[in-house]
Amino acid sequence: MNLKKKAFELRKDVVEMIYRAKTGHIGGDLSVMEILVDLYYKQMNVSPENFKNPDRDRFVMSKGHSVEALYSVLADRGFFPKEKLETFAQFGSEFIGHPTNKVNGIEMNTGSLGHGLAVGVGMALAAKMDKRPSRVYVVMGDGELAEGSVWEAAMAGSHYKLDNLTAFVDRNHLQISGTTEQVMNQKSQEQRWAAFGWNVISVPGNDLDAIDGAVEIAKRVKDKPTVIVAHTTKGFGVSFIENQVGWHHHVPNDEEYAAALKELDERGAQCE
Repeated sequence: MNLKKKAFELRKDVVEMIYRAKTGHIGGDLSVMEILVDLYYKQMNVSPENFKNPDRDRFVMSKGHSVEALYSVLADRGFFPKEKLETFAQFGSEFIGHPTNKVNGIEMNTGSLGHGLAVGVGMALAAKMDKRPSRVYVVMGDGELAEGSVWEAAMAGSHYKLDNLTAFVDRNHLQISGTTEQVMNQKSQEQRWAAFGWNVISVPGNDLDAIDGAVEIAKRVKDKPTVIVAHTTKGFGVSFIENQVGWHHHVPNDEEYAAALKELDERGAQCE
């Protein structure tokens, strides 16, 4: 399977969901896709068949507003029929604007920023105590790191030597109200994580090979958790969305919708 092409195909599902529903956090969905594709198609021991197995790997989308990307991946992996994506954000649908464990394949409800890493620490610690092979993966946004609870969880992860825990930071430098440097400066992010006792890997976050290599390294690290700082482009794959803060939460009009799908087709074809 060509996973690089798959990432662009799934971005089309995201654009279609948001266009149809007239709501959604499109910029962060597009930036995080390579991370999700690598985890769900190559790295994680989780599938529709083993989702109730206590030895499965766990995934927590702490930046829960990017749920459209997660829904698109789960549908493609067969956790639920892809047709259900058409109900996204519709009255009575379980496919709401943040992850909910009413949807098959989702471990926990998220969306209140700053909570996901703490839950991931708990999952990883429980796996250690139960002597299970499970690994835990958490994806956070860089704007989310202004939440103090993230750093309490970081301390705990290091204290308990949770080498079965890998966190990702979707480092796209933008959040709802501006750049991360304008809102809460975090240029020293790698140094901060290292100071909290984590193994730190910094990679180009829309390079699927780089993401995959970082995850492989994290699996071999002992006695400390790993954070992968994924330097992504917000809106990656659609040129007029890329690096535009206004597309944090924005719905494409008819012309933008058609142009986005066309460009994603073209970018995907280049991966063949």
